[in-house]
Amino acid sequence: MSSLSATSRAAKATALAVVLGAVLAGCSDVYTDRRESISLLSGEAMAANRVTHVIDPWPPASANRDIAYNGEKMQTAAERYRAGRVIPPVNATTSSVAYTQAQQAAQSASNNQASSAPSAAGNSKP
Repeated sequence: MSSLSATSRAAKATALAVVLGAVLAGCSDVYTDRRESISLLSGEAMAANRVTHVIDPWPPASANRDIAYNGEKMQTAAERYRAGRVIPPVNATTSSVAYTQAQQAAQSASNNQASSAPSAAGNSKP
């Protein structure tokens, strides 16, 4: 008898949950495929037309493929990365005092690494 009442209670709780879910689902605004309005973003026709008629949205400088770079600096950076001697980034602040100090520390660190690096003459093969 107790198993029947437990089953009956479970069935009633399930039925109540289904009915409550169905009632609350009617209050939902998730179903937006068939609405009375044209679009959720209606009213932006002028902005859409303006963007549609833009000929080339990129600035003219973006077409420049001749990018200036320093090959020696890139090569030494790649070698430092390969050797595990990466220079830590400089502290980014808005104070010029902190920038000057960080710049001097980075310069002294790069000078120390340059002086400790093996010379190119020692690496040449006969």
